[in-house]
This record gives sequence, C-alpha cells and structure tokens, in this order.
Amino acid sequence: MQSAAAGWLMTTLDTDPRTVAMVQVATMLPMFLLGLPAGALADILDRRRLLLVVETIQMCLIGALAWLVALHRVTAIDLLVFTLMQGVTSALVSPAWQAIVPQLVGPEDLSPAVALNSAGINVSRAVGPALTGLVIAWWGMSSPFWIDAASSIGVIGALFWWRAGSLTLRTLAPERFGNAILIGLRHARYNPRLRATLMRAMGFFTFAAAYWALLPLVAKNQLTGSAELYGLLLGVIGVGAIAGALALPQLRTRLGTDGLISFGTIGTAFALFLFGVAHQPAVAFVASFLAGISWIVVVATLNVSAQMALPGWVRGRGLATYATVMFGALTLGSLVWGQVASLLGLSAAHYLAAGGALLAVPLLHRWKLHSGPHLDLTPSMHWPEPVVNTKIDQDRGPVLVTVEYHVAVGNRDAFLQALRGTAAERKRDGAYRWGIFEDTAVSGRWLETFLVDSWIEHQRQHRRVTNADKQAEAEVLRFQTKGAPTVTHYIAP
Repeated sequence: MQSAAAGWLMTTLDTDPRTVAMVQVATMLPMFLLGLPAGALADILDRRRLLLVVETIQMCLIGALAWLVALHRVTAIDLLVFTLMQGVTSALVSPAWQAIVPQLVGPEDLSPAVALNSAGINVSRAVGPALTGLVIAWWGMSSPFWIDAASSIGVIGALFWWRAGSLTLRTLAPERFGNAILIGLRHARYNPRLRATLMRAMGFFTFAAAYWALLPLVAKNQLTGSAELYGLLLGVIGVGAIAGALALPQLRTRLGTDGLISFGTIGTAFALFLFGVAHQPAVAFVASFLAGISWIVVVATLNVSAQMALPGWVRGRGLATYATVMFGALTLGSLVWGQVASLLGLSAAHYLAAGGALLAVPLLHRWKLHSGPHLDLTPSMHWPEPVVNTKIDQDRGPVLVTVEYHVAVGNRDAFLQALRGTAAERKRDGAYRWGIFEDTAVSGRWLETFLVDSWIEHQRQHRRVTNADKQAEAEVLRFQTKGAPTVTHYIAP
C-alpha cells in the first residue's frame, strides 16, 4: 500500500516522468549501495535484534511521512527523502530477513519455503495496491501511510515472540565489519553458482524495471485513469504473481531452472510490449497479469538459486550481493527508462525495454543455473587443527599454508584439473592468494600454497570448509602416492 501510495502521490506533486521514476530509484538505490554492508551486519550481529531495531526505526519514519501528508505539507522532495530513508532501513534488514529462512525450515524444505515466501510477498502485492485506491478515496491520501506504520507493530511483535536458534556454535570472535565485507565479495567472486545467478539477475531486472517505474504514468496519462486504476493494475500484477507461484512446481518440472528464467524473461518482454500499446484498461490488465506471472517465476527461481549456492557462514553477505545486483539493476533501469520515456514517450520506452529483455535471453544463456542435486554446504570440520608450539596472537598475519603432494608423472594433467575446484574453495573460504608449484628437482612433487589475512581468519577457514568441498578435495587426494599430503603453516613475523 505504501509503495502504491507513494507512486501515485508523486504524480499529483510532479508529472515529469523522470521525477515519477525517481520514486522507484529512491526505493531501490539504498539496496544497491548498502546491500553488502547490510549483509555483513546480518552475518556478524544477532539477526533478530537487528530486525527489531531497524523495523522500529522504519515504523517511526513512515509515521512521520503520514503526518506530513495528512497536513498537506509534503513536497516532491520530501516524498523522495522519506522514500530514500525508508529504502535505507529496508536495505539494512533485507539480507537478515532472507538469511533467517534456513533457521525456520530444514534444508529439504528450503526451496518450497522460498517460493512460499515469495508468494506471501505477492499476496500483499495483490491486496495492498488494490486497497490503496479505495482507502485514499475513503480516508484521504495519508491513510495508506498510517496503515503501513500501524502494520509494523505486528511485525515487531512477531520478532519479540520468536526465539531464533543459532545455526552454528560460535567459538571464535565475530569478524570485523570491513574484513567481513571483503571476505563476502571474495566468496561471491569464486562461487560459480552464485556468479551465474548474479549474471542472470542483471540481465532480467534492468529491463523489468521499466514497467515498475513507469506504471503510475501509464495509469494516469496513457489510460487517463485515477488512483483506483493504478491500484488495480498493481493488484493484477500481484494476482499474476500468485498464479505464477502456484504453477511454479509444474513449470520447473517441464522447463528446468534455466528454462524458467528464459520463460519469465520472454513473458516480461511481451508484457512490456502490451504496456506500450495499452490505451484501454483491459489491455493493461492482461499486461499486468502476464508481468506478475513472469516476475514471480524469475524472482523465485533466482532467489532459490542464490540460497542453494551459499553456506550458512556467508549467507547474509551472499544474499546481499544478490540483492545489490538486483536492486542496482532496478535502479539503473528506472533511471534509464524514465529518461527514455521523457525523451521518446512512454510507448517507446516500453518497446525498447521489451527488445532488450528478448536480447538478454540468448546473450546470457551460457550462465547456467544449477539444477542438479543440492550441494551439502554444512561444515565438514575435517581439517585437523594446526600444530603450534607457542601462543599466537589472533590478529597476527598473513598466514602462509603449504600442502605438499606427490603425484605420478602420468597423472600430472588430471591432478591439475582436479585441483581447480580446490583452488576455488580456498579463495571462497578466505584465501586472498593461491598458487601451485612443481619441484624442478623431484619429479611428481608439488607444492600448493595459499595466503590468509590473519591467524584467526585461518581458524575461521577451518570451520568454513563444507562437505561439498571435502568431496572436491577427495578428487585431488586420489592422485596422492605417498600417504597423506604434508600441510605446513607459516606466519609473518
């Protein structure tokens, strides 16, 4: 309701397409700028307490905006500032909200739980905007904002009631904020499944942003409608999303994961084309329903893909990286399509966005999303603790770890191929440099090396290795000819 009301309120304060699109920008930009810091906070701090504090601040902000609107003292700048501040609070809690899902359900239920969560969000997308036009007509422009502020009380109460269990027993000091962000970025860079998800997200949300940013103007200018029509269009998008969520299991069985993304992207392109030609509400309703189905198909698939690619220790930061790409693409798209609509008109902006979405399908086809058995990303704890002969300061570093292998000469190429997975694992879990070296004097003797920032970071690395990583290491150990590899630790003086 608040999103629909803000979009409509802006059309009464300033009708310039660029200004109207700025409401979407103000909502999405904080998600792009603050996603990674928020993800680090979600992994470092108690997630329940973080949600409680920020949700309370958000309730106060919405209440203040409602008061200004009720007094008829709000301006376009005021609306953008409050929308931006609310975007900041939403950005700070978004990774924490997503990261608690595995604390609520087991691994076998994670995929349907994410889809159900998306369906729940889209029930609100259907009901809220449809009610917005009605409550504005009955109780005035400020009423959706007052209702939004009041509804936060229920969210805060639920968080007080819920007692979250910890996913892992914390035995080491929490990571430092700045280092946690760097580690999260490094993990994303060397996690191929997450990287594929990010590329597909960028290709979809940049173009899907067009109808979200321009829908208020389609309702008001192109269809010469009122707030009720705008709310109904948003409501139909929500209904389409619910229908898409219900059909998702069947669609996934028939199309597969990558096929779902292509299906949703093509559907979005067709919806954008219909928005461009819509001069009657009936056409716009068809476009909205198709947009809703396509949106939930893509968003739920990408969200599940991101969740399944991440171990628990970096889940907040990994999901924040996904959210950063998603909302960055939505922000960029809103800016671009608002500018295009201002220069070329609403219809042209929708047509160009539709063409771009279609072009993205073949261009991003090489970035395959994982659709096989789920990886076991629980900690394996199979690395033995390092042998030390004196107490080591936790912050001392960097630490150099070497692993000595002996491999038959005929297995050289196969050994190096198997080692690729191990190299990515070391970097995902905290190593900032990795190398493999061949002894020039002894045939078949190899030395793997990797560097970690500090002694405590290497201790964390021991706890981050997963059962899936253990299997990758087993592939390398098949080529070892002289017992177990020799592992040695060196630390800078």
